[in-house]
Amino acid sequence: MKTLTPSTPVSSVVSSDRDEAALTVGLSDFVEEFGDELLAALNQANPPVFDGQPRQEREQVLDGLSRTLFLAQARTVHAVTELLINRGEPAAIVNGEMGCGKTTVGIATAAVLHRTAGYRRTLVLSPPHLVYKWRREILETIPDARVWVLNGPDTLSKLLKLRETLGSPVEGPEFFVLGRVRMRMGFHWQPAFQRRRRQHGEEAVCPDCGRTLTDPDGEPIRPAVLDAEDTRRKCDGCGTPLWTLVRPKGLSATDRSAAVIKALKRIPTIGEVTARRLMKTFGEAFLASMLGDNLYEFINLMDANGQLVFSDRQAQRMERAMANMEFGFGEGGFQPSEFIKRQLPQNTFDLLIADEAHEYKNRGSAQGQAMGVLAAKARKVLLLTGTLMGGYADDLFFLLFRALPSRMIEDGYRPTQRGSLSSAAMAFMRDHGVLKDIYSESTSAAHKTAKGNKVTVRTTKAPGFGPNGVLRYVLPFTVFLKLRDIGGVLPPYDEAFRDVAMTEEQERVHQTLACQLTAELKRALSRRDTTLLGVVLNVLLAWPDTCFRAETVKHPQTREPLAFVPAQFSDTDVMPKEAELVEICREAKAEGRNTLVYTVYTGHRDTTARLKGILERDGFKVAVLRASVDAARREDWIADQLERGIDVLITNPELVKTGLDLLAFPTIVFMQSGYNVYSLQQAARRSWRIGQTQPVRVIYLGYARTSQMTCLGLMAKKITVAQSTSGDVPESGLDVLNQDSDSVEVALAKQLVTT
Repeated sequence: MKTLTPSTPVSSVVSSDRDEAALTVGLSDFVEEFGDELLAALNQANPPVFDGQPRQEREQVLDGLSRTLFLAQARTVHAVTELLINRGEPAAIVNGEMGCGKTTVGIATAAVLHRTAGYRRTLVLSPPHLVYKWRREILETIPDARVWVLNGPDTLSKLLKLRETLGSPVEGPEFFVLGRVRMRMGFHWQPAFQRRRRQHGEEAVCPDCGRTLTDPDGEPIRPAVLDAEDTRRKCDGCGTPLWTLVRPKGLSATDRSAAVIKALKRIPTIGEVTARRLMKTFGEAFLASMLGDNLYEFINLMDANGQLVFSDRQAQRMERAMANMEFGFGEGGFQPSEFIKRQLPQNTFDLLIADEAHEYKNRGSAQGQAMGVLAAKARKVLLLTGTLMGGYADDLFFLLFRALPSRMIEDGYRPTQRGSLSSAAMAFMRDHGVLKDIYSESTSAAHKTAKGNKVTVRTTKAPGFGPNGVLRYVLPFTVFLKLRDIGGVLPPYDEAFRDVAMTEEQERVHQTLACQLTAELKRALSRRDTTLLGVVLNVLLAWPDTCFRAETVKHPQTREPLAFVPAQFSDTDVMPKEAELVEICREAKAEGRNTLVYTVYTGHRDTTARLKGILERDGFKVAVLRASVDAARREDWIADQLERGIDVLITNPELVKTGLDLLAFPTIVFMQSGYNVYSLQQAARRSWRIGQTQPVRVIYLGYARTSQMTCLGLMAKKITVAQSTSGDVPESGLDVLNQDSDSVEVALAKQLVTT
């Protein structure tokens, strides 16, 4: 734009502005217009790792798998293997959209590396509820594969067997599937030393050489001090470790009978009476051995007359459930990641596959640190994720440092002498992320002896990742896989937002409550007190859905009451949004479709029981999936409910947001959205996945003229920005930096206090 000077005619400036505006085009339009020329120039400057022509031997391996890959999936496998083997890179990343088959891609990659590069063992880091899904997918894809599940109490014994057989020849690839929760580093231990009585009292001595244990000043250490220490010591004289492993509290190794009965009662169709009858008939030692080594012999158990103990229906339920169970008796608490680190040789595992890799990007995460240790023990690393970029550059920094430490150290991002990465993460943020300097100026008297205002500055991080970082750390190692790349496989997908009008009385009470709480919030914020922020937001979002019970709002610190609203509906009344849900479920049932209902209020504001009762009164068969159902059993639990003929499944989206295929529920209704963008995107795609044959409809419900609709609008904006970091071209290149850098909660609060 021209600069306006006294000699510049106004008409000239306006004309110039119009000309420049006419020449301005969106980035997506620019790419569409000049895409071919840009791609040719890019390929010339940076030749692609995989040019679309697969190597014959790798193509033959994919053709020999039991499961046929789609063309886009096969090309992803070829690109990853080309990067790991021919380019010699230590790690590769598959950033695949939810439902595009990342698990299949990871398994096929391991198969290709086994056949063409001699990779024998693959270690899979899996979310706990997907461990057995990984085992099933592996066996269905690679016929001669051997799968070891490292997710139960017998994990340590399996790793010991692995160490014993490291040198023996094995035909076919081996997979070791390790649950993410069990992976964490560490083990249970306690100090171990002897006590010796002296005239001045007891002192601690080494159990091997008898040396008195002393502190750095040479003074004897009291036994009570050693018992309270959290550091594993060694004797200064002979080097003997002064600690020992201990079993964790819980299952007693001495009460074997109780342990076996407890294990039996975990199996479907077996209760207290049946468990004790089996114990009396077969004995605890026989049952413990069978449960620990061969589940299928237990299912086909026969009595003294040669008759099967369990009926066919019992056997079917038991077989499906026990495929997701592990039994062990008298196990210790040594973590598998610690055993792999200390007891197995380097490169025991040729390939490490980290499923849902974004879960390992937090700075102080024990699981993330353990993943970094295991990645260092493997020859190659493959990260599978649907959201590589969570928003902040330092999140990506820790994930990259754990998978690609050599690249990060080469660029100068080194840990300190004490092993801290904080300074390196801040340097990475300054180079490739977004930092905000916030200045606060106070007009009150700031100095006692001079005039002046007090100015404070604080630096905070904001979402975003610069183009240089993308070019250096993302593009050279990442393959993007989209559902649209697979093409023609999935049915239509439709999302709709419906605003539901409240009753007149409900709306009047809501407006009164909102005004009262907003006034309290403004007064608190004027004093720079943010303690009310979460309380007010949660109440205003939840009250329209939970006004069937009285609501008392208290200050989180002083516990003084801020507002009280009596219940607006009885247990038999149906609220407007609930009536809308019933109508949606009725339409879906008439079309032969099951409905999945998400509600985020499953705790002290529980709405699931009320929704279940309302739907059942209308003739629907309803099941509620709660957090009490173990994560590893949720897939089997849902299958049981479908066998019983349910029409509607109600759950919290957090319980099913990753991995589970809910193809039987093509209609999805969000009673509330929450404000976690990642959870919302994941939960919305639970049934729009490979294998779905019916059109998928996702409906978001919100009460009109409430914070719920404001929250939905803000979530839509955040999703648009998030998609710009997943390989989609934004309208403006600056969208990558996420200029609207506030979280949904903060943005919602800003809108609330400014209205």
